[in-house]
This record gives sequence, C-alpha cells and structure tokens, in this order.
Amino acid sequence: MTPERPLGADAIPAAETPPPVEPDAPLRSEKGPLYAALDLGTNSCRMLIAQPMGSQFQVVDSFSKTVQLGVGLEASGRLSRASMGRTVQALRICQKKIEKHEVTRMRLVATEACRRARNARDFIRNVRRETGLRLEIIAPEEEARLAVVSCAPLVSPRTEQLLVVDIGGGSTELVWIDLSGVPHVERPRAIMRLHAGFTPVPGGGPAARVVDWISVPLGVATLKDQFTDVEDDAARFALMSWFFEENLADFSPYNAETPREGFQIIGTSGTVTTVAASFLGLRRYDRNKVDGLRMTSAQIDQVIRDYLELGPEGRRADPRIGRDRHALIMSGAAILQALMRIWPTDRLSVADRGLREGLLYAQMSADGVLEDELKDA
Repeated sequence: MTPERPLGADAIPAAETPPPVEPDAPLRSEKGPLYAALDLGTNSCRMLIAQPMGSQFQVVDSFSKTVQLGVGLEASGRLSRASMGRTVQALRICQKKIEKHEVTRMRLVATEACRRARNARDFIRNVRRETGLRLEIIAPEEEARLAVVSCAPLVSPRTEQLLVVDIGGGSTELVWIDLSGVPHVERPRAIMRLHAGFTPVPGGGPAARVVDWISVPLGVATLKDQFTDVEDDAARFALMSWFFEENLADFSPYNAETPREGFQIIGTSGTVTTVAASFLGLRRYDRNKVDGLRMTSAQIDQVIRDYLELGPEGRRADPRIGRDRHALIMSGAAILQALMRIWPTDRLSVADRGLREGLLYAQMSADGVLEDELKDA
C-alpha cells in the first residue's frame, strides 16, 4: 500500500548553508593540480574543471550545452549522424578548455545513450579521432554511486534512511541508503566513502549500508519519446507519471514500510533545480538559492500544475524554465511527482550537483588531495 504523506508546510532552506561545491572566488590559486570531469548524457554535455580546496573544490572553468545525443535512439537503437555531429562540436570546446588549463587528471564519461546505442563504440572512436578525448562508457551502478557522492554535503546528520534520486536524460538512478548504524556526525563522510563501491570496505569506519539501488531506463528524454502528446492534458500527464512508477516494482524499498522520521530524499537533476527555480520565481537562475533548498510535495505539485496550465507555448516562453529545458520539463515533472507520491515524506532536498561533482570528488579523494573533513549539512 502506498504510504500517505503528512500535510506539507512552506519550503524551508537547509538548517545551515551547505558547503559550496563551487565557491564564489573565480580565480585559480596557484597551488595544487586541476581536475576535469565531463558528463555526456542523453541530452546534455557538461564539464567542470576544478581545483581542490580543503574538503571541497573550487571550479575554475565549466561548460554546458544541450546536444540531444539520444534523439531518435528510442526508435532506431542508434545515435544519429546529426546528434553525433552536434556532440563532437561540443566536445571540441571541452578539449580546448582542457588544453588551456593544462589539465592532466580527468574523467570523461558517457552514460545511458551510449550504453544503449548499437553504434556507440564507433562514436567513441570517432570522438577520439576528432578531439583527442578518451570517453568511457560507465555502468549504471557507477553512475548511481557518483550521484550519491556528490550529494554527501546535503545529507542531514539526523537522516536515518536516505533516498538519492538522479533524473537523467535517458535513465533515472535511485539509491536507498541505511545510515542508522553510523554516528550522526559521521553520516556525510560515510556517504563520501561510497565512491569506492556500494559494498563497505573492511576497516573503513562506520559504513553507510546500501539497501538497494536501481537504474530505470526512463529519463526526461526517453519518457518524453513515449508520451509525445502530453502538452496541457492532465490525464495524459498522470498516465506518464504512473507509467514511470510501474518501473519501480523491482526496487525493494518500493514496497517496504519506512518510517517518516529520519527519512530524507535528495533529488539531483535539471528537472529538480528547474522546479525549485520556478517555485522561487527566479527569472535568472541562482545556484546559491537553489542548492540545498527543501521543498514540500504540495509546493512541487503546485509548480507542476502551473506548468500544465502554461501549455507548451507558455513553458517555452517562461524564463524560469528556459529554452533548453521547456521541451523536457513535463516528463521530468512526471518522474518527480511519482517519487514524491510513493515515499513517506513531504519534503525534497534540492541538489544542484550530480555526476560531474561526483567524478571530481572521487578523483580527488583517490589522490588524497582533499582534507579529511566534511561539514554537516
């Protein structure tokens, strides 16, 4: 039976400002190496170049572009020539930034679109020839691990059960973590240690226990491909949301009785941050206001109702949504609404961080260049 949620309250910021992934200082310190992390997804190509700073890092340069690599993949099973061309152009810009900053430590990864496409290996080889960049296709479990690690600073010391949700273009990763056996002050640090794997390392300190994880092959782009007629039709939108929920049947916590006390959901994706920006009425996106925000399910539902009422033209013109996001926001909203409907909480912690940040944390942690300190969120 689907658990009921208590009545919601106003959206509230985190009890304390979370440690920034991207501190305000824009200039590079001369000390320390630079690291790059690139995430090539079904819809976007995104990269960060950063320098370790204490227990966090400072972003030196960044890049983000909608490339729609997965357009047509659902029907053909292949990456199209046009989508590969757009992506190579974006990757050339990334390569120039890497050269400019003389970055030698990097991980450049591709996710669901390249996992599924029959011609992905040919594409990866072409990227190498055209740009010199070595892309690697990572497995769903690693993608899930890195999303979890990026959210560690937002984990409340009071959290006993944690659900981290990463809504991507081609897939959605969910990881359920039991923190009840970890001392309160150790919980964010225990999350960070998951970068090495979901199985605890003996002698590694109090361990976060991964109860279950799942990679659902439905993201904002792939779900949209199956429900192309959702514009302002609430019934079709509801059907899309229920369709996503049906794909969670194999996720063991879906049917578990979970107490509301000590339960936290952290959502990381463009969908989640866009919904948060819309709720706050931001005509110009402000990461400092979005990252770490907590929203109630009632407030999320209201934003989604507003999206439906706007219709496709209204969403396209809405500056809070943005032209890169408007075509995919309803499929993302359907996934988000399903998640808030079925778990025993009425609050969502918003994370403007994800795979790139997880890649940076994992590289820096492996190199021992981060201080062994993580402030409580």
